[in-house]
Formats: sequence, structure tokens, C-alpha cells
Amino acid sequence: MNVVYAYPWDIVGDPGAADRLKALGVDAVALAASYHTTRAATPAHPAHRLVDARHAACYVPVREEAWKGSRLVPATPSWVDSGDPFGEARDALRAVGLPVQAWTVLTHNTLLGSANPDLVVVNAFGERYPYALCPAAADVRDYCRTLVHEIVEVGDPDALILEACGALGFRHGGHHEKTDGADWSPAQIALLSLCFCAACLRRYEAAGLDVAQVRARVRAGVDGAPGSVEEALGDLAGPMRDLRTGLAGELRDLLLAEARAVRPDLKIALHANADPWATGPFATVPEGVDVDLLVGNCWNAPEVDEAGLRALGRLGPRVGAYVLALPPRPADGAALSFLAEAYTAAGAAEIHWYHGGLASAARLKAIAEAIGR
Repeated sequence: MNVVYAYPWDIVGDPGAADRLKALGVDAVALAASYHTTRAATPAHPAHRLVDARHAACYVPVREEAWKGSRLVPATPSWVDSGDPFGEARDALRAVGLPVQAWTVLTHNTLLGSANPDLVVVNAFGERYPYALCPAAADVRDYCRTLVHEIVEVGDPDALILEACGALGFRHGGHHEKTDGADWSPAQIALLSLCFCAACLRRYEAAGLDVAQVRARVRAGVDGAPGSVEEALGDLAGPMRDLRTGLAGELRDLLLAEARAVRPDLKIALHANADPWATGPFATVPEGVDVDLLVGNCWNAPEVDEAGLRALGRLGPRVGAYVLALPPRPADGAALSFLAEAYTAAGAAEIHWYHGGLASAARLKAIAEAIGR
């Protein structure tokens, strides 16, 4: 199965967009229902070449009655000329025979995080990540639950894809990012992703952890050269790992239950990572997670991606590969086909192509060629 990703603004106002995506040979479209800040190219749209999505927004109507009393309420997008961008795009795609999967970004929200700094991830040095809502906070979990409910009920998708279903970490945050020169290792990045917000501190204390000791080991690891998170944390690694994976699991179980309460038969996919320390868009998941599909990030070196897919495959559900068809990948059908075949051999039952609206005509042709092969 092949799925291509798109934004509502790629389709709204473009009578040819749905047919253009169908011509790729895909089986479905993953359409953004909730998304973070971005500046997106729209090379094929008849009315514009760029969309400046200035803040995170919900692309299904934000009903006042559903959000009444909620501390966190999603913003609406002023940059799409539609009262229901998701619904308008969904209907256009369905009209050409393409099922629509609601691509839902959860805890990545700079607008809400900046306005509510007590609800965001805080690192061991006391520095806040305003783009990263922390699901340890009840208000954040309530926000995610209501968001999923509204997207399933009002958006009426054919399937649901959950992204950032857990805490975000150090990566995936800043405009004009200037952090690569620090040469932090994956272990140090994972340590910088551990949260010390008030809600997380209460969880650590309830589990009997000495917060000052945890913080000191994390700081020492960031400033040292640990070979792994486990090496940096020592005997605290196991309890911390269980708390972090438990937090992601708590949010995941809450949202799966909410979606199924609205639509018991709805297919649900998770952007996921088998690494217990994983944060960000592809949050950690455990063995036996009760979803239809786990989608692994395949934007790295092929051998890294393949190992990640095989690790996901050991967790139980079907696996999908989230394949980058944008730079630095070439606009070459044979090259993309090679990647898709490698990921299929590593266990992927679905190929999720990123991205149908951002891609040039040459890249759309390459995606179509890869699917055709």
C-alpha cells in the first residue's frame, strides 16, 4: 500500500490537485488535520507558491462547545481560504476515489507552549522547549484527547495517523537552528530530551527517584562523552526509562480509547520508534502496542532506516516506512524505488511518501515511477 502526505492548502483552491495525487498511483492520502508552524512551498498550486503557516493550527472546525472550559484550545488557520480546510480537501480527494487519513500532530505546538510555559518540556539545565507540550501535564493530555475526538468526529476521516504521540525532545524545534556545531552525540541528545517540568518531577518523586541526583547525572552526561544514556544514568537508567515509556504509553492509550469510542472500526497508525528513549514526532512504543500500523522514520541512511523498521517489526503490529522524496533524496524514480524495495524487505507493508504538495513536478514524476515499479 502506498500513501502520500499532503496539507489541506495543497488541495483547497486547486481543482486539479486531487487528480494529480491520484495519478501518482497511491492508495490513500494522509491529510494534515492538525499541524505545527511551517513555511511550505506549493509549486503546483494555481493561486500561490508559498504558504506561511505562522502557528500551529487545527484544520477541522474548532467547535466552541467541544473546547469549552479547556485551558489549551487549538488555533484556526487564517492562511487557508476555507471554513473547513480539512473537510473541503477530504471531499475533493474522496471524489476521485482516494481515502483520506487524518494526519494529526499532537504535542508539537509552539503557539500553545509559548503561551503556557508551565506545560512544556524543561531540560536538566532548566531550559524550556516552547514547541514541546509535555504530556505529563493533565491539561496537555486533555488537549490531545479533545483534539483526537474532534478530528475523528468532525473530520470524519477514513483512518487516523498520530504523530508526536508522546513528549518532544531536543530535536525538531527551532527556526534557524544553530545547534549542530556542538557535536552532541545521540546519547547526549537523548539526555537533553529528558524532561524536568513540574509534572515530570512529581512523577519522578512518586517513583522514589532522587531528582537532584537524576538531574546531576543528566547534566554530567551532556557535558561528558557517554556511550549511551544507560552509561550516563547508571542505576537510574531503568527507572527513568520505565517512566518515560510509561508516559508515552499513557497518552497513547488515552487517545486510542478516545478515537475508538467515536469510531470503533477506525484504522489507527502511529508514527513510532522502538528506541525506549525516543522522543519527537516518532515517539517510543513498546511491544504489543494495540494499533493497526507503526510507521517508522526513513529519512536517514538506508541501513539505519532498515534497522529501525526491523525493530518496529518485532513489536507486533504491521509496519510502514515514512519515505522522504524531497532533498537530499534525488528526484529519481529508480533511486526512490530502490529505497522502497529495501524498506519493504526490512518489513514495511506500507510506504508513506513525503510529500505530495511540497514536491516539484520532477519529484512527483519520480514518486509515480517508484510506485509504478
